[in-house]
Formats: sequence, structure tokens, C-alpha cells
Amino acid sequence: MLNILVEDILEIGSTSRNTKQPSKKPEEAARAALSKLSIIPKPEKLSLQELMASALDQKSSLDVYLSLCREEPAFLAYAVNIWFFTRPELIKDEKGRTLPVVTDKNISIAVFEMIHNAVIGAAIWDYLCRLLQLLIDGSNDNRYRSIILQEISSMDGYRSSSSARYKRSLDRSISSVCQAYMTSNGVARVSMKGKPELLTRENPRLHYMLRLCEPGVDASKAITWIKNLDDLHRSHPREREEMEESEFGYFGDLAVIVGFVQSLSSSLALPPLSLKKGQLYVSKSKELATELDPLKSQLDLANFAIPIDNLTEPGMAAGALNALDQFVVDKTGTKMGYLYQDLIEKCVTDIQEYYQRQKTAAAQNTQPDLPLATPSAETPEVRVEQRRQKHKTRPPHSSAYDIIPNPTTAEPETVEPLQIFKVKPDTAKTFSTLFSKSQSRGSITWMAFETAMADLKFSVMPKFGSVFTFCPPPDLAIQKSLTLHRPHKSQIEGHLLLIFASRLKRLYGWGEQSFDIE
Repeated sequence: MLNILVEDILEIGSTSRNTKQPSKKPEEAARAALSKLSIIPKPEKLSLQELMASALDQKSSLDVYLSLCREEPAFLAYAVNIWFFTRPELIKDEKGRTLPVVTDKNISIAVFEMIHNAVIGAAIWDYLCRLLQLLIDGSNDNRYRSIILQEISSMDGYRSSSSARYKRSLDRSISSVCQAYMTSNGVARVSMKGKPELLTRENPRLHYMLRLCEPGVDASKAITWIKNLDDLHRSHPREREEMEESEFGYFGDLAVIVGFVQSLSSSLALPPLSLKKGQLYVSKSKELATELDPLKSQLDLANFAIPIDNLTEPGMAAGALNALDQFVVDKTGTKMGYLYQDLIEKCVTDIQEYYQRQKTAAAQNTQPDLPLATPSAETPEVRVEQRRQKHKTRPPHSSAYDIIPNPTTAEPETVEPLQIFKVKPDTAKTFSTLFSKSQSRGSITWMAFETAMADLKFSVMPKFGSVFTFCPPPDLAIQKSLTLHRPHKSQIEGHLLLIFASRLKRLYGWGEQSFDIE
């Protein structure tokens, strides 16, 4: 409580701090989307191109999140705060005590974990897009397709990472039926004190939430519990309001992933999940996480991020991210973004080489044991040195998942030359608010946003619940659709304005100067 008091005093007394007010948080969009979510029993079968478009849209959303962490100090501070205050150490143990908390140390850990989590999310969807593109390019070769489909099937494992984040977010909500404990290696964990089914009548919302966190709950099982929870929210809206914002946000992420896995399963002839076949990305990403995870306790960002809201002071967010970036380079030989970028490239190369070995074996009428990838025999020291040498040859800011601001570009690069639209006064006002650079951007209603997009001749297609796809008119240069969640109370404000504006700028190249009154 003293730490919170000191933070409040510093915030009130600061004359330089970025005082941009937090919104109802990005999770509010997921709250609205999931409040009316309905999982259809037999989802529509999609083409490879439609699956790719859906995956690219979700990839863009994760890229925007990482970009906002990198470019917007207030957004970074907000994201770190959520991660810091959802630590399992804050759950009481079997004797009603909270585990020892070293505040300064855990703030640095929270920054590391939050950024690492953002990079992991962006990399997962990037790899999934790469797999779908391989399917599109080699769709006529059954041998090639079977290899890729097996790898896609194994990617149901990536749902577990979202499930873990969801469980982390709701630990405080389920504290009455859970307890914290410390493992032998000093890692805080949370375990249940009873069985979820005992809560079926007493607290059905808690029952469904716990079911989603159970080990072995794959996408097909998760759909049932998500739908049950959604039905409860429909019949008892108050239950939905009881969910914390961060909890609902991660629940939204989980539902998006589960829905996409369901689309994959209904559209592609995916083989059963196998622990022996595929698992290329899953196994390699676990190895990388095992290498990176122990490093977080060694990171010291006291000069930048303590207290957390110090990140909103001029230069502090950039300083913290630069320090984190250099720390990872010193420990692993290269940047965090390059670690995952190289991981994806290695997985794609291994798949293609494995396919060539299979073709050769078939041509020779032999059936040797053909592992998808051979484990590396190099020592950790050799691996770090190899990365260090390769890192020296890379151009600056060439990582797709760079975590530090690029000083050479004040604004993200537009995908197309600036196009000026002649629009109605209300539409111009809507986009002016959306793309405003001022500290207080104000807010706009969802209806105003829909009306503005319609003025640009976009068609609006509801997908499910409060998720909508905006389809561009035939004469727009960029023929890509944009999927967004209608926000809670239909109000776009705070950090949500940043997300909407970034999505539109990244996809269509729009900015504040793109609209003139007709």
C-alpha cells in the first residue's frame, strides 16, 4: 500500500509525465464481443484463402499490440500493470498468506514477461500464416500437404499458451477455490482446492471458468465451456459484469483462438494430434522458452520502470525497452525478436527438407526412419556464439518483432501513398478523433465509427456476437477486410482508440490527413 501511495504522489507532482488516461482497456472490446458470442455447432467450411485472411487479420492485431507497447509509453505502462497485478504470488496459500513479494524485482520480471508474451503471440500467428501459405503454394502435393497439416494439427498446443494467460488473469477471481504454493525451483504456482463440478449449481460461472483451465482441455472441449459461459452471460448479464477487465480480455483471446482452431478443423482434413509427429514449432518454442525464462530474474530495470508508471515519464519507456533488448543480446547472443524470427525460419526450412527426404525415399522405394528434425548437438555456449556472430551482420530494426522504438521513423510506414477521401463532416470528425495525436483524444461511439466506414462505402458484416468485418468497396486500392470487436458500451476511447487507429493505418495507410470535408 505504501508503494501505491508513493506512486500516486509522484503522479500528482509530475509535470513531465505522460498523463494519457487509461481507457476501459482493450479487454473491453473482448467483453462486448464475447457477451453475445455463439459458437455454432457446424461452422462454415472456409477456403484456404479465407483461412489465410482470418489468420492474417489476427496476426495484424497481435502486431499492433506489440507495436503499441514499443511506441506508446502509456500503453506499455498499462500492459505492465496488468501483468504485475495478475501474479500468482498474490493468491493466498493454504494458510491464508500471500507469498513473499519483492516489489522492485517483480516489476522488472513483469516487463520481461509481458514483452516476451507479446512476441510469442505475434510469432505464433506469423508461423500459422506461413504454414497456410505453404499449403496454398503446394496444395496439389498430397505428401507435402500431409506434413504441413500434421504441423498445423500440433499447433492446437499454442492454444495452451493463451489458456495459461487466461488462467493467470482470473487467479484472483477464483482465489476462494484455489491456493498458491512455491515449487522447488522457486516458481509460484496455483492449484485448486476442490473439484469444479462441485460448483455447478452454487457458482456456475466459476465452474465454467475453472473447466477452461483444466489440463488436457483442447479446442474441441474448450468450445463447450466457452459456449456455456456465454449462455450464462446472456441469461444473467450481471455475471458478465463480475468478470475483471484483464480476465475478460484474455478470455477473449482464448475464444478467438478456439474459434479459429474450430474453423481449421472444419475446413481442413487435419490428422489427429500426435505427440510423435509434427510438434516441430511446439518443441522448439518450448526449448527457447526454457532458455529465456530463467533470465527474467536477472533483469534490473530500476532506473526506468520503478514504480511502473515511471514508464510514462519522457524517455523512460524507451530506456526500459533498450535495456531489456541489450540484456537479452548479452545473455543469448541476439535480440528476442530475432530468436523467434529465426525459430520460424528454421521450422519452415525443416519442413521443406523433410519433404525432400520423403520424396527421395519414395523414389528409391525405401522407407527409412525420417525424423522431421534432428536435435542440435551444439552446446549452449556454441549456440550463443553463433547467434552473436550472425547478429553482427543484421541491419538495425530488421526484426519483425523488434521491441525497441525505431528512432529513424516517427510514424509507422504506410502501406500505400496517402489517399485523400472527401467525406461528410461527421465522418471527418470521427476520423479526426480516432487519429488525433493529442494527449486527450476524447472518444467516439461504435455507431459513429460504423457510419464513417459506411460513408467510405465499406460494407459491415456481423460475424458472431459483437465481432464485425468491414469489407472495402471494389474501387479501394487495398482489397483487405478488417475485423474488429465492438467495444463495451459501444464506446471507443483511450487505448482502444490507439488500437483502432493503428489497425487502420497498418492495413490501409490512413492517417489524420486522409480525410477532407466534401
